[in-house]
Amino acid sequence: MSGEPVAKARIDRWLWAVRQFKTRTLASDACRGGKIRVRDEKVKPSYGLKVGEVVEIQSGPITKRLKVVGLIEKRVGAKLVSAFMEDLTPPEDYLLLQQTAAQKVLRRDRGTGRPTKRDRREIERLFDED
Repeated sequence: MSGEPVAKARIDRWLWAVRQFKTRTLASDACRGGKIRVRDEKVKPSYGLKVGEVVEIQSGPITKRLKVVGLIEKRVGAKLVSAFMEDLTPPEDYLLLQQTAAQKVLRRDRGTGRPTKRDRREIERLFDED
């Protein structure tokens, strides 16, 4: 059965399994690039993760903090992820992420032409929330 807890897990597999990265390759590349930290130390993709450790993921302008609740190596559905990790990231960080996304939509470089249909919908969505 997929989604069964394991005794030990590689950090790249765990990050992929709890849906923090779309592919295991992206998770491995993030580890090699120094974007993943455990106890304020950069870790390799083969790092053996333990229950109770806090994993920090540098993701754009914010740093996500995830507490390992359970170990897993097979990808699970989004509803089951909460059984294996606890998100410790402050809500203010997610708000900052939304604000930077909104700024990207509102700012258009000179010479890029008219907004596309998708751009227009995103702009309208921003003004509808207010």
